[in-house]
Amino acid sequence: MRGHDLINTVLPDELIIEIFNHLDGSKLSCDACSLVCKRWLRLDRSSRRTVRIEASGNPDVVANLLVRRFVNIENVYIDERLPVSLPLQFGYSTRPGLARPPTGKRRRGSKSARSSSKIRYSSENSASEGSNLEPYSLSDAGLNALAEGFTRLEKLSLVWCSNVTSVGLQSIAEKCRSLKFLDLQGCYVGDQGLAAVGKCCKQLEDLNLRFCEGLSDIGLVELAHGCGRSLKTLGVAACAKITDISLEAVGSHCPFLQTLSLDSEFIKNKGVLSVAQGCPSLKVLKLQCISVTDEALQAVGAYCSLLEFLALYSFQKFTDRSLCAIGRGCKKLKNLILSDCYFLSDKSLEAIATGCCELTCLEVNGCHNIGTSGLEAIGKSCPGLSELALLYCQRIGNTALSEVGRGCKLLQAIRLVDCSSIGDDAICGIAQGCRNLKKLHIRRCYEVGDKGIIAIGENCKSLTDLSLQFCDRVGDDALIAIGRGCSLQYLNVSGCHQIGDAGLIAIARGCPELVYLDVSVLQNLGDMALFEIGEGCPLLKDIVLSHCRQITDAGLTYLVSRCAMLESCHMVYCPFVTSAGVATVVSGCLKMKKVLVEKCKVSERTRRRAGSVLSYLCVDL
Repeated sequence: MRGHDLINTVLPDELIIEIFNHLDGSKLSCDACSLVCKRWLRLDRSSRRTVRIEASGNPDVVANLLVRRFVNIENVYIDERLPVSLPLQFGYSTRPGLARPPTGKRRRGSKSARSSSKIRYSSENSASEGSNLEPYSLSDAGLNALAEGFTRLEKLSLVWCSNVTSVGLQSIAEKCRSLKFLDLQGCYVGDQGLAAVGKCCKQLEDLNLRFCEGLSDIGLVELAHGCGRSLKTLGVAACAKITDISLEAVGSHCPFLQTLSLDSEFIKNKGVLSVAQGCPSLKVLKLQCISVTDEALQAVGAYCSLLEFLALYSFQKFTDRSLCAIGRGCKKLKNLILSDCYFLSDKSLEAIATGCCELTCLEVNGCHNIGTSGLEAIGKSCPGLSELALLYCQRIGNTALSEVGRGCKLLQAIRLVDCSSIGDDAICGIAQGCRNLKKLHIRRCYEVGDKGIIAIGENCKSLTDLSLQFCDRVGDDALIAIGRGCSLQYLNVSGCHQIGDAGLIAIARGCPELVYLDVSVLQNLGDMALFEIGEGCPLLKDIVLSHCRQITDAGLTYLVSRCAMLESCHMVYCPFVTSAGVATVVSGCLKMKKVLVEKCKVSERTRRRAGSVLSYLCVDL
């Protein structure tokens, strides 16, 4: 019967909320549900669990509005990193994509998401009011409002909320005792606030203290004493007053700690030793501590047998002895990152290969003494390797990757940056052995050319993500093979000067699922390629055309007329693209969000027409 509300008549509240929970989670679906009727709006408010407050004109006001509207919030995420000013009289933006704040009266077209609410203010006039941003950061008053309104809070993220102090944090601790996740990155809270968290939040599991300059050992020691037995994840970075004393407390009172991330020049062996000995459940360890030596890493190898993820950054005081100890003791290691570890050699990778046969991900970055034989050992002994990244590894040659190709059949992702000794033979070896490869990123490997990429196209049919940046020897033949053999979704050939229309035409005809394309700095690329891309890639969302000197308005016009999903277009320094072409891109793509172009090419009419829709329309160069 027309007009009869059968759903609301038959279904109880609980069942409608359960249906809400099974939606796809998209903002469009959530908005549609909350706008159906007053009952559904009420159910949306009661079922929402998460709110997100981005950089805003006055987050304290937003916090007070939110606690009056929503009663069952469990997760709050506040990010103050983006510099946004306060519009006149706390006015709220009506731009598409920006949500209005909660009000008592519902308007047609307002934005409301069931699973998460994202609220922010207009950024217009931010340049003129940039000096007034600091007073509009979240304060203790706003945090207190959240504490009083969201007593069921389990997750709280306060990213760069510089005005929050221990007073606000104490309020959260005392009123939100079910808190399990706390991110204080960039907050200038003190020891009293952290001590209150330790005293009141006995279920705390995850704590991030990166860039909390106001903290000292006193606060972290008190927290470890108070809720150490529940703590599973701890991150500390750039906290000059936190030393080994804090880590000794963590080692003594946090027996179930599983993840530790340390970035400090003030932490030495004693602290890491305490954690290794007192936290046998440790699975993830990330260290950037220039004062730590072999002694600490040897203790990790001896006591942390469950370790699965190890990342070592900028270590200058330890040698192969550390990795040999890890290889002997950490048999479950699956992920290893070595960055700027100058004194490690092939012996380290050989020890890992021998002892850590379950290794799945390996990244070697700037370790100049690691060469071919070390990676060969990984290829022979680690058959489960699925991701490999080699950055600035000048001593690793073709035979190493060939061995990986023979031994690591499950490899799915490779990233190579500035590896001057790796060429076509290595890529051919990977192509023939790793036929499940899905992602291949190569940047400034000048010995890689058409031969290697053609082999990839012929053998790696699952490849969806290909990046060949500034590979001078790669030309059209390589892309023709890729177009015939692979269905790419992501392609970046920036700076490959030998690639022209023929290669991109093959991609357009063979990769209809392409969503991202970067062809910047291709001097031989013209409008014909854009015609074919428009015809063959209807799902394209992002395209980068900067420094393509042969592209004209005609090619752009055809592209935007066919690619209705296009959301971003970069076209800086394209001399034959005029203001008319820019206007066509802006007006022809209803979903366009970002256009990067010289300011001089944007007419006043285009600026008026698109200024309220596009975030980064004009850039002075």
